[in-house]
Amino acid sequence: MVIHYPNGKTFRPQNMPTQKIKASPSKVNYGNRGMTLEEEINDSNQYYRATQKAVIHKKPIPLQIVKVDYPKRSAAVIKEAYFKRPSTTDYNGVYRGYYLDFEAKETRNLASFPLSNFHPHQIEHMRACQKQGGICFTIVRFSKSQEVFLMPADLLFTYWDQQTTGRKSIPKNEIAQVGWKIDYRIKPRLPYLDYVDQLIEVSKRHL
Repeated sequence: MVIHYPNGKTFRPQNMPTQKIKASPSKVNYGNRGMTLEEEINDSNQYYRATQKAVIHKKPIPLQIVKVDYPKRSAAVIKEAYFKRPSTTDYNGVYRGYYLDFEAKETRNLASFPLSNFHPHQIEHMRACQKQGGICFTIVRFSKSQEVFLMPADLLFTYWDQQTTGRKSIPKNEIAQVGWKIDYRIKPRLPYLDYVDQLIEVSKRHL
């Protein structure tokens, strides 16, 4: 299916392969079961909802469908669509009475996280949410080392505002120092709310 942005530019996800490649058994990473970061978060959110710990969902992407094929009477295949408007962030929900709004990002870089992974409207959205008392952050995965961090939005804002005169990425060691490394577990797979608890406490001290 071909998807376009509102300006007509074709949407090409970085993690979407151009063709299916069958991985050999020797290359399968059983440590993360081959799951993407989004799948790990979705799986964890399902556990949080089932245990009534939090209600967090991935935001749906509004699409305008412009071309549909009907190969069968009982089936329809979407061939072309447009984003109705720029998306904000990936996830939102409620935890402990707090509104959470966050992004999920992966990078193959070893020592830094590129700011090019973000769009201006996403930054503006998170700033607006924080001004209303929301808790905003990004879950970042360095895919080569399989390390996952919870990065506070304030750190992102600092580097975003300085990128015109400074560097275009956030150092991994600073993300680890200011944020929190998320250790994998069985249930939930990615227990990020444990670290959101710490972010909430930090946010309280800054009020």
